[in-house]
Amino acid sequence: MKFNKSSALALLFSLTLIVAGCGQNQAASDSSTSSANTPVPAETEEAKLNVEVSFYPMYEFTKNVAGDLANVHTLVPAGMEPHDWEPTPQDMASIEKADVLVYNGAGMESWIDQVTDSLTNAKLIQVEASHGIELLEGSEEDVHEHEHADTTDTHDQTDEATTEEHDHDHDAEAEEAHTHDHDHGGLDPHVWLSPALAVKEVRNIEAGLTQAAPEHAEQFKQNADAYIAKLEALNQNFKATVADSKRKDFITQHAAFGYLAQEYGLQQIPIAGLSPEQEPSAAQMASVINFAKEHQVKTIFFETLVSSKVSETIASEVGAKTAVLNPIEGLTEEEIAAGMDYIGVMRQNLEALKLALNE
Repeated sequence: MKFNKSSALALLFSLTLIVAGCGQNQAASDSSTSSANTPVPAETEEAKLNVEVSFYPMYEFTKNVAGDLANVHTLVPAGMEPHDWEPTPQDMASIEKADVLVYNGAGMESWIDQVTDSLTNAKLIQVEASHGIELLEGSEEDVHEHEHADTTDTHDQTDEATTEEHDHDHDAEAEEAHTHDHDHGGLDPHVWLSPALAVKEVRNIEAGLTQAAPEHAEQFKQNADAYIAKLEALNQNFKATVADSKRKDFITQHAAFGYLAQEYGLQQIPIAGLSPEQEPSAAQMASVINFAKEHQVKTIFFETLVSSKVSETIASEVGAKTAVLNPIEGLTEEEIAAGMDYIGVMRQNLEALKLALNE
């Protein structure tokens, strides 16, 4: 499957270059006949950096650093789950023409190596926002590790062995899980969900923009400092809110909140693995249900861009309610219309956790 994707991307990129070459000739002809009638703005768009970013959090961080000095475009469309997104020929052409490409890294963008290896723009500045951050390992087995970490009797050890045997009986599910883990390189990419780590991503983006336009270094720094002040305030709000909570564990739809949990001394119990579209096995479902019953969990979290069916099933089984804990992998049309942004959604997440951790 990887080979087919790679071949397809390479072919599409080649076709894009051919079409682009033809388009340049036409554009030159059109320009010669229309330039006399086109007003010239005081500050042309060419004076700005053209920045392509992979998905929403990268847009939010980049736009706040760049301000009015760059045109920032998001590759993954609004409302689309980004884990399995693949670029179109038009996307690849946009990246080819960009000054800067910003992506999260840590395996979040499974397509990044295929695309960047095909580029001919030697001047493109590539910014891996998670560079230098200590990454967590993660897999579909996290839920079992969390469950067994709380118990030590022989019955639980037997259950663990049974779970492993049960997993061997589900080859298709195991293969799917393996594929997702391979795409992430076995690492958890969701660093942006920790405000403290989001600060580091913003600094990396500032450095990349400064490399692309050193004449604007001071403005980029001022913008980054202002936005980081907001992130640090958000970080302090999280610390204060969860410090005295009644419980420290929460059940969520997929393993997106490991960095947030680590930062604030919480325990994430994921229903599925690192990809939200990964279906949990029967053993995983049973483990989460047992944990919820034994620990009297009253809220099962789901997220906005994928189906909430699994979370609702578990909530119904244990007599709990459901609520949104948003991994901010993209904004819905409703969130965009309401003027929501990263900090606004993270505040909503904090309120949701506050309620769930004090039930």
